Amino acid sequence: MNDRRFAESYAGFRLENQGLGKSRVLRDLRQRNVSSGLAEGAVGRVYKNVDEVELIDSFIRRKFRPKTPLPEALQDPKQLASAYRRLIRAGFSSSNVIQALKRISKGELLEGFEPPEETEEV
Repeated sequence: MNDRRFAESYAGFRLENQGLGKSRVLRDLRQRNVSSGLAEGAVGRVYKNVDEVELIDSFIRRKFRPKTPLPEALQDPKQLASAYRRLIRAGFSSSNVIQALKRISKGELLEGFEPPEETEEV
């Protein structure tokens, strides 16, 4: 299989089956020795019509199972920080993660939240 087909099928699998964000898939492809340009092109094609906010909402519904309802759980600063880190690790942009968490948690704890600087992992 050539690298282009591998990159596209890998990105498609990670999107459809795991609901991961673009940056996570890019990082994983680079770890599998796919060139940056090829990986970015494949991920760009696969994620072309994907709404990241909807993808985050879907990820949250599938992966977050707190003992208390999620809006209540996110009132705890530790739970909120944990949810933020988990979504960032899943490859979503910080601005969309904050938007989704504000919507779920009613935004009170996130009003003054300043996300850490995003760094590109190679």
